[in-house]
Amino acid sequence: MKGVDEERVKRVAVYILETGATVRAAATHFGVSKSTVHKDVNERLRRLQPSLFTAVRKVLELNKAERHIRGGLATKEKYSRHTVGT
Repeated sequence: MKGVDEERVKRVAVYILETGATVRAAATHFGVSKSTVHKDVNERLRRLQPSLFTAVRKVLELNKAERHIRGGLATKEKYSRHTVGT
């Protein structure tokens, strides 16, 4: 993997496993784009450490399954801040 920080790939994977972070949260934490995290996990990690890849994919699949719930909660929060009559 020419020019790729293999250590970052592993750190991102461990971070996602330990915290249950989303791709977006991991990207913010490491100061890289969501695309970079996605590529790190889905392509690079698969080649570097297949067993770690499998564990991280489970976390990300769970996050994806729960995405609609988080979106609904964010919308509820947004509108609960508005008061009636303003």
